[in-house]
Amino acid sequence: MKVFIACLGTETNTFSSMPTGLQTFEDTMLFHGDATRHPASAFSLPLHVWRTATEERQGQVVESLAAFAQPAGLTVRSVYEGFRDEILEDLGAAMPVDIVLLSMHGAMTAEGYEDCEGDLLARVRGIVGPDAIVGGELDLHCSITPKMIENADALVVFKEYPHIDVGERAAELFDICLAAHRGDAKPIMAVHDCRMVGMWRTPVEPVRGLVEDMQATEGSDGILSVSFAHGFPWQDVPETSARMLVIADGDAGLAAETARAFGQRIWDLREETGQDTVTIDEALDLIEAGPGPVVVADVADNAGGGAPSDSTFLLSRALERGATGLLSGYYWDPVAVRFCEEAGEGATLRLRVGGKCGPDSGDPVDLTVTVNRILEGASQSFGEATMGMGTAVWLSTEAGIDLILTSTRTQVFHPNGMTRLGIDLAGYKGIAVKSTQHFYAGFAPVASRIEYIACQGAIPPDFATIPYERFKAPYWPRVENPHKD
Repeated sequence: MKVFIACLGTETNTFSSMPTGLQTFEDTMLFHGDATRHPASAFSLPLHVWRTATEERQGQVVESLAAFAQPAGLTVRSVYEGFRDEILEDLGAAMPVDIVLLSMHGAMTAEGYEDCEGDLLARVRGIVGPDAIVGGELDLHCSITPKMIENADALVVFKEYPHIDVGERAAELFDICLAAHRGDAKPIMAVHDCRMVGMWRTPVEPVRGLVEDMQATEGSDGILSVSFAHGFPWQDVPETSARMLVIADGDAGLAAETARAFGQRIWDLREETGQDTVTIDEALDLIEAGPGPVVVADVADNAGGGAPSDSTFLLSRALERGATGLLSGYYWDPVAVRFCEEAGEGATLRLRVGGKCGPDSGDPVDLTVTVNRILEGASQSFGEATMGMGTAVWLSTEAGIDLILTSTRTQVFHPNGMTRLGIDLAGYKGIAVKSTQHFYAGFAPVASRIEYIACQGAIPPDFATIPYERFKAPYWPRVENPHKD
């Protein structure tokens, strides 16, 4: 058995003006055939799982490109085509192969390519032919397109948000594709369009119960896999809306009915699963009232959604109110980080922070700061993986607010990205994280409460007013009943 593995992906915010070019991939993850010789990141972890599983069965692994970029705007055409063609050339040289396994995102758009995953899968199928098994693992915030379904035998989507199950889903995909290769299963996929745009938090009810029921359905009565593709609200493509994806063993009708039934459950829960948010002032009131630490998420400036991660709206309001005991981060500000490095730990200096990437970043803030700690090669945990932060700097301000700056654009995933700087989180009344949900698993055990802020920024959580052009289908919450013909 010969298994070909590769990774290519990013989450594209088509409204973002930040191009996704070669340097963004280099800063995030880029390996040319040797990713599994290095520690696993969230993006390369599937390749590690697939290599181990293949070699345990005395199979041969051919490993190609592993490229992933921090979310931003459209991927530069030449960069996408170059990476795609590298994978295709490696695949052609490896032929014949029995199984192709691809780690992708599912919401990647490049200049000239609205559906990068569909394009890649179609070209892979053109090389391997109809008999090889082609499988893909996708991020939960993916768009499921007809081209993807047509050219893959099996697609498996993360079930958890935050994405703590990347390795588990990789193993699930491997098992399905191995069974198909051996003739023990005939995977058939069906998709149900939920006609909804939103965010669904899987650790809490009622979505928690839905995920558990999805998992309980798998492995019995002919159902191989059940996935809820939440969609990525800021990727303007025809398939932006959330979809249920079910793989059945040789029974297209069963797959379609199961997808429809779970899709109906998601629709029925729409009012209960809507995103509850607070204003900046309400968040600051909660922090002041205590007990701490109260963790508040600046969801509109999440680098994981393609935002700059340098907005100052929350910080500016906290300064206006004279708030103290607040820790806020991560601010992507390589220039300010450089100034802190030049000054050194223990230095006090005037520093301009944030507000550098455009109107969605707000105005820069001028502060007098003390440099508490500078950590090169900083990192934080994300499930089983480690995510780099570049150089991280912990600052205290004269105003009584502490900040964390990074040279690499990243969202907040885990408290250890802060504690590794020497920060005692228990000493703060409030912690403001630039993240949407991936912070939750790590911060829930240390937070007195968690709230989400409806703030200005590049990805504000008002799904009814996103100015789509390519996505034309009716959807909830913009339309009360989008299922009405």
